[in-house]
Amino acid sequence: MKLISWNVNGLRACLKKGFLDFCALSDADVYCLQETKMTADQADFDLPGYFRYWNSADKKGYSGTAIFTKTEPISVTCDFGDDLHRHEGRLITAEYPDFYLLCCYTPNSQDGLKRIEYRLQWEDDLLLYLRTLDRTKPVILCGDLNVAHQEIDLKNPGPNRGSPGFSDQERDRMTALLSAGFADTFRQLYPDKTGAYTWWSYRHNARANNAGWRIDYFIVSQRLLPRVTAADIYAEIPGSDHCPVALTLC
Repeated sequence: MKLISWNVNGLRACLKKGFLDFCALSDADVYCLQETKMTADQADFDLPGYFRYWNSADKKGYSGTAIFTKTEPISVTCDFGDDLHRHEGRLITAEYPDFYLLCCYTPNSQDGLKRIEYRLQWEDDLLLYLRTLDRTKPVILCGDLNVAHQEIDLKNPGPNRGSPGFSDQERDRMTALLSAGFADTFRQLYPDKTGAYTWWSYRHNARANNAGWRIDYFIVSQRLLPRVTAADIYAEIPGSDHCPVALTLC
């Protein structure tokens, strides 16, 4: 089973930059999208053979997630927890026979860490939700988690220390997640691989110079690790400031 996650930074724009060509080439069983910036009725495109599920933000053109899947899930729910987490379209949970799949777009803590308080509340509440699901069946969490966990996960860790996505608080929350029975699939397979990034700023020719960050993940319950056969980063795929990441399960 092949799953792909991609922050498309506006699906309508990405459709004009080869999104469907990538889908035809990759032929994944499931696509999890973040930052769709749209509602289901705002784009008409041909993707036969997939059930489509959307979670759009209350605010037009903002945030949003989607799951396109060949296999119809047992159930699909949008958002989680208290009302404060239910307005930005940041989470979809799809239940399959042997796991839960969560497509997640974690809130950015913003310049100057202006939104760090909410970001940390999100992290704490999401971990409780994940642990609750994990008591029933294993969990796959994927998406733009908006954090580079270790120094190896970004090109320039020194100057970026304390920046949004590389603050001690955000990195500590990722450590807490991975200490609670979950695993970063890419680092499990490639613990020492450098230069592996999933997001590049549009400024300073960052992508051409591979001055990026790895902030897009597939996180799984530890007991799913024996089924993980591949964890890939498709850095060569254009269409967004993020690239797709993939997980293959046997």
